[in-house]
Amino acid sequence: MEIGLKNTSRTIVTEANTAKVMGSGNLDVFATPAMVALMENAAMNAVASELPNGSTTVGSLMNTSHIKPSGIGTTITATAELIAVEGRKLTFHVSASDGESIIGEGEHVRFVVDIERFMEKVK
Repeated sequence: MEIGLKNTSRTIVTEANTAKVMGSGNLDVFATPAMVALMENAAMNAVASELPNGSTTVGSLMNTSHIKPSGIGTTITATAELIAVEGRKLTFHVSASDGESIIGEGEHVRFVVDIERFMEKVK
């Protein structure tokens, strides 16, 4: 897996992904859990095409800030860049912006797993 792999994911702030509806706050602004999910999506997709058949990645750690509110109708873009590979452990720098400025950033860790073996643990 090559350092520097990157991906961007986008969403629009709607009532469905506000803090008020998601239960992480009581205002009609982009929810932190929605921002984190968008960052994870960007990271997952950054490396998806490089994985062996039957494998995926799963999130393990997210250390991020959410420093600016975003209202309904705002387009949010999350970018993930692979910055370290240690065996199955993948570390990403993640950030989210509203088109004008960074609204959050941090570090995200994912692990490469065999889908079948991983799902066996769920049973």
